[in-house]
Amino acid sequence: MTKICAFLAAGLEEVECLAVVDVLRRAGMDVTLVSAGESEKITGSHGITVLADRMFDTEFCRQADLLFLPGGMPGTTNLGAHKELCALLEEFDRTEGKRLAAICAAPTVLGRTGCLKGKKAACYPDCESELGGGEYVRAAVVTDGNVTTARGLGAALDLGLELVRIYQGEEAAKAMKEKIQYY
Repeated sequence: MTKICAFLAAGLEEVECLAVVDVLRRAGMDVTLVSAGESEKITGSHGITVLADRMFDTEFCRQADLLFLPGGMPGTTNLGAHKELCALLEEFDRTEGKRLAAICAAPTVLGRTGCLKGKKAACYPDCESELGGGEYVRAAVVTDGNVTTARGLGAALDLGLELVRIYQGEEAAKAMKEKIQYY
């Protein structure tokens, strides 16, 4: 079963995180909400508090197949300031079979850690200059190699569906689209 760590930090964009996590869990993937903050309770940029499944633990997260970063401000800034998480992102980028995903402003964290160098990436408009050698593509979702990025909140379902496609194939993504009534 595909294991995914979705990271929560104060000020995250709640729906970007939870919409993607919802689609992945519906597809039968093992998604763990991991707090990259001081508490398991994380309040997002719109005042919605989300309860993480567990606190950050490098060894636990290292067992995942995919690390997912939701955007939002100052959530993205807080994720980027988490040194252990950033080191883990770099490690995943260099490890065969490991994947990274980020949405909205969060691809800038991948950019600052060097994970987008030479790759195409989507991100929230005005974040293009922070992709760290990545090539900005104005698209809802972009997959290049082991990295999948998305533009923002409006592309959250698209990101979830793209990850289902990557791990379970085109037919599974199509079936999920039908299941959630996404046209």
